[in-house]
Amino acid sequence: MIKKSGPSPRPVRRIQANVLASSERRLLTWLCARMPAWVTPDSLTACGMAGAMAVFAGYWASQADASWLWLSILGYVVQWFGDSMDGSLARYRAIERPQYGYFIDHSCDGIATILILAGIGLSPFVRLDVALFALAGYLLLSIHAYLSARVSGEFKLSYLAAGPTELRLLLIGLTLAMLRLGSAPGAFGAISGFDLLVGAVGSILVLLFMIQTFVTARRLASLGE
Repeated sequence: MIKKSGPSPRPVRRIQANVLASSERRLLTWLCARMPAWVTPDSLTACGMAGAMAVFAGYWASQADASWLWLSILGYVVQWFGDSMDGSLARYRAIERPQYGYFIDHSCDGIATILILAGIGLSPFVRLDVALFALAGYLLLSIHAYLSARVSGEFKLSYLAAGPTELRLLLIGLTLAMLRLGSAPGAFGAISGFDLLVGAVGSILVLLFMIQTFVTARRLASLGE
């Protein structure tokens, strides 16, 4: 008996409409053209993970001294460089390994996100439960993006004109505010302004997940898929 194979995966179309997308793409192309031959996409992925670990370490160490937050800020820059450059360099050099790259890149994205938000929650500035709620929202939206890539062939890299780069800039701004304002109780008592901001971002991410899930499900139902 000949066993029928399942449907072939749809070709995936990347959708990136964040505010900084075009400027970032020009910068990444400029950097790719100047990367030494010994720099590989895998080494850049490792660089991005090292940056995420530095972000975590800076937030965690800020319990002893807020000056360690500068390490987190540096870590965000390193993490952006590695995470943004690995796939860009592979495409620039035409050495893509689509299945391997997709799997490794997004597996590392998940670990990096856990490191960053766990670090924020372990700092004296944001409650751990609030940071973990924001982490859940980010991971839910990531799950939606990965599922949509499979069922509709569209891989969304941005929502509400914002993507990972804009989110990193928001977190850098948050970290600079931590350095400036400190962790003393504010106008909201036990709930700090940082808690409210991180909680609001988490709420937006969860709401976006719910809306996008409903929209995608309706579209698939209308197509009979």
